[in-house]
Amino acid sequence: MNDSKVFKIDSKNSLLRLFDKLSFREWYTKIIYGLSQPKWTGDYKWAKFQSIRLSAPISGVLVPIIIILLLLLISSTIITDRTYTVMIQEPIILEKLDIIPEIIQDPIIPTEITETETETFITDEISIDNQPEPYSPQPSLFDSVLPNKSPVMLKGVFSSRTPGNIGSMVSKYSPGLNTESAVLKALRWLKTQQQSDGSWNQTKPAMTAFAILTYLAHGETPASDEFGLTVQYAIEYLISCQEADGRFKGRDGHDYTQPIAAYALCEAFGMTKIPEIKYAAEKAIKVVIDGQNKWGGFNYNLIGESDKRNDITYTSWCIQALKAAKMAGIYSENDSLGKCMKNAINGVIRNYGELDGYGGFGYTESGNKSSPLTGAGVLCLQLLGVSNSKECISGINGMSDWSFNWNELNTSSPLYHRYYITQAKFQQGGDIWNNWNRKFSPTLVKNQQTINKQQSGYVDHKGVSHDVGFWDSPSKDEHTGGNGRIMDTMLCTLMLEVYYRYLPTFQIVIQDGIADDLNNDNGNDDINIGINIPRK
Repeated sequence: MNDSKVFKIDSKNSLLRLFDKLSFREWYTKIIYGLSQPKWTGDYKWAKFQSIRLSAPISGVLVPIIIILLLLLISSTIITDRTYTVMIQEPIILEKLDIIPEIIQDPIIPTEITETETETFITDEISIDNQPEPYSPQPSLFDSVLPNKSPVMLKGVFSSRTPGNIGSMVSKYSPGLNTESAVLKALRWLKTQQQSDGSWNQTKPAMTAFAILTYLAHGETPASDEFGLTVQYAIEYLISCQEADGRFKGRDGHDYTQPIAAYALCEAFGMTKIPEIKYAAEKAIKVVIDGQNKWGGFNYNLIGESDKRNDITYTSWCIQALKAAKMAGIYSENDSLGKCMKNAINGVIRNYGELDGYGGFGYTESGNKSSPLTGAGVLCLQLLGVSNSKECISGINGMSDWSFNWNELNTSSPLYHRYYITQAKFQQGGDIWNNWNRKFSPTLVKNQQTINKQQSGYVDHKGVSHDVGFWDSPSKDEHTGGNGRIMDTMLCTLMLEVYYRYLPTFQIVIQDGIADDLNNDNGNDDINIGINIPRK
């Protein structure tokens, strides 16, 4: 059935009458008539409008004619004859100048070159067991992701993500391993999984934010050659999902989307300084701040102060988002962010517990040495500037014998838990990190599933084919919210990017400038690194 309606046009009153063609006589007569009518009438207003329209072409013709006539009048003015007196002067003969003698210079004798001996020092190959003191590699001429294109210089906490520093950090912490090759294969595989609207399935806004984090961690911005469009479309999609109150359409049931999206947007602004991203990031992070409960923790859906449940996994994403906001300069003139981060320390410690001299962090209650979420609690305290606290150190020691044997990772959410553990141990440094680094990095590289370039169908911006790669969790009980292989791959990629995604806690970051206002009541002076996460 056709529901379209047919409208009859009243030719007498229709707006289409404005487009009727009038003869010159009709048009002139109508103007004369209209000007004689009262000023409030439509006929008068129409006639006045037509008069104004006519004045422009008339002026355009008359003004040049008047100017030409004036010029002709001036040029025709009679100039009277004038008489000038001319004097002829005899030429002056100049005296002949003396010849300037030629100046002869002595020949330049080059300095004799003498040979000198130089000593060449060959350093031992850097290994995980015997690392040199932390060093700062000489920066390149331009400290940016793409010096010839990007308008933003990656300095301070983001400087480790430049191509030169990525190479230096990988060589320092994972010599001899193909971690960068694995990361690039994963980023290329993720690019092939991006939807036409810029998102990743299934939980679109959350997974898109997660993907943004993996690309930003590798220094990829909208200015990047190979992944620039991927990052741009992802950020544009995420912003398009944001509602007026700062939350996101298509969020999951517990709204993990909010802190993860806020995290990604804050870091995206920190790396691009695009005002549109800052506006979205501020709205998103405000929801996180307002959703903190009175004990300093966070829970599903960010209900707020009255909520008594303290979820350490949800809290960890909120704290990562808060730290990213701090590092990006969001709410720099508003103390609500600083207060929220200080209160969050108490919220994390509420989930701390001890057993046999070791500490741990529980899911919604006090934990112990065997608590699988201890890594999340430790990382939160590190990001909040209290890595020297008893709870943090005890939690690190409690994870000292944790394994990264792929065939034994059959527990609940092993990759998710090790995502936190890897970051926490990297922040701690020393033997704790070295022992873990020997386990996780080669294991991830070895267990990545690769599709060779002949079958991948992936072609980069230069038309070159490449391998792509992904990971599937070794456990059937990896809680990914239905996002399976995509989230597994993102978790593993972020783990391998840990070398340059953050600066280690044990390296003082002068540019940070946030440790003083995050110290606990005991005056802890620990300085922490900023969380760094990942548009065309």
